[in-house]
Formats: sequence, structure tokens, C-alpha cells
Amino acid sequence: MKKLFTTLAAVAASCILAGSLAGCGKTDVITVGASQTPHAEILEIVKDNLKEQGYTLEIKVFDDYITPNTALEEGSLDANYFQHTPYLNTFNADHGTHLAAVEKIHYEPFGVYGKNVTQEEFDTVKTGRTILVPNDGSNLTRALFVLQDEGYITLREGATASDTLTVQDIADSKGNTVEDLEANTVALQLQEQKNGTIAVINGNYALQAGLNVKDALAVENAEGDAAQLYANIIAVKEGNEDLPKIKALVSALKSKEVYDYITAQYDGAVLPVFSV
Repeated sequence: MKKLFTTLAAVAASCILAGSLAGCGKTDVITVGASQTPHAEILEIVKDNLKEQGYTLEIKVFDDYITPNTALEEGSLDANYFQHTPYLNTFNADHGTHLAAVEKIHYEPFGVYGKNVTQEEFDTVKTGRTILVPNDGSNLTRALFVLQDEGYITLREGATASDTLTVQDIADSKGNTVEDLEANTVALQLQEQKNGTIAVINGNYALQAGLNVKDALAVENAEGDAAQLYANIIAVKEGNEDLPKIKALVSALKSKEVYDYITAQYDGAVLPVFSV
């Protein structure tokens, strides 16, 4: 019995000295809210990495852009992974939340897709179309700039990508009708429209709808400022940026394993914004 107590004491002491939860058979939980594609899929890749560091990763999947931020503010999540910084800043301003960006992980170029629209038709017939766009702050701004780049609309003088624009900022619609919808409904609504309709769709929702970026009629320029400005981030409640579990999560996501997975899995629809 004395030997048993001596052994247990030694194990406990080694755990304390090592400061390792994993080494003592205990784990800390990291709860992260995410969109299903690609965010939750990417998070699945780092579960083993985090387990080796003594953390159990729990992924909660959301299908909208509101709930994962309110859940983070209320404390039921340690972090979330679905949004870019401009959207987070707009959300904080609109909802009085206190969320902070921690690290950029990947970028999803916006794509323009059509209902029975050929590439030639898209390139030459730029008037008289119904155009669907996401309606939330920065994503709407981003979609409007894609349309302007493609010659379908002209925005008011002085408009910039860092502004929060609405359809009222379209100075010239060039005979097109621009309809703003909830971002997660745009791909579905496109299929319900008349032939000739086009839509600017968020990368993750395009993936969920089975759309291939290689089939897009136009793609947001990944070489421009958008790749950094609209990079998807790990977000936390303000004050939690330097928690060990958050640092471990970020480190795991910025690994070569994740870089290689994103590059191979999404074929250009998702691009890592970190180097390895």
C-alpha cells in the first residue's frame, strides 16, 4: 500500500512539474463554432494535433452568420471560424458585441454563377439581368465591387472596398435589377430564377451548393487586397486572444498539414493565407 501511494504521488508530482494535461490523461475542451464547409471540415483535420497537446476539439456547426457570433459573445463557444474581419467589425457595431479577430486562416474568392448563362453571354450581355447578391454588410460591398469589375454596375463616386455599401450605392445599374438576399439563400434562390439570372455567391455557400469555382463565370481577384481584407479568421471574445487553448488552436490551423489539405481539397475555391 505504501508503495502504491508513493507511486501515485510521483505521478501527480510529474504532472505538476510537466504542466501537461495530456501527459496526465486529462484534456481541456476547445469549443469552436463553424460553418460546415469549409470551416468545420478544416477543423476536423486538427483534432489529432490538438489531442496531442492535451485538448479535445468540439465543433459546433452553424448554418447562418448570426448565431455563431451571439454564442461566442454569450460564452457557449471559445472561438468561432466562419467570418472575415470586416464582417466581424460590422457585427460588433450593429449588435454591441465584443468580439476580436485573432488570426487569418484562409480566403474564399467570391464567384459569379448563372442560371443557364454561357461564358460568352456573360461577357457580352451585361444589361437586363436579375442579379442576386448577399445582403450582409461587407459581403454585399464585396459582391458589388465584383459586379463593377465585371462591368455590370457602376458604384457611386468615392466608394471603396472598406465601406459598408448597400444597393443604394449603385449609381448606374445599367438596366440590371440587383436583389440582395440572405447570404445562405443566394445559391438556392438562383435555381428558382428565370434563365439569364446571375448571382454573386460566397465561397463557402457555393461549395455547400455543389458549385465548382472552376465553373464560375467570374471569380474575385485572389491576387488583390481582398485576399487579406476578406480572409476568414479565428474570432474570440475580447480578452481571450492570448488564452493557451486559443494559441494552440491557431498553431494547429496554421500547420503544413492544414495548408496541404486546403490546397488539395478545394481546388482553388479555398486558399490558405498563411505560409509554412
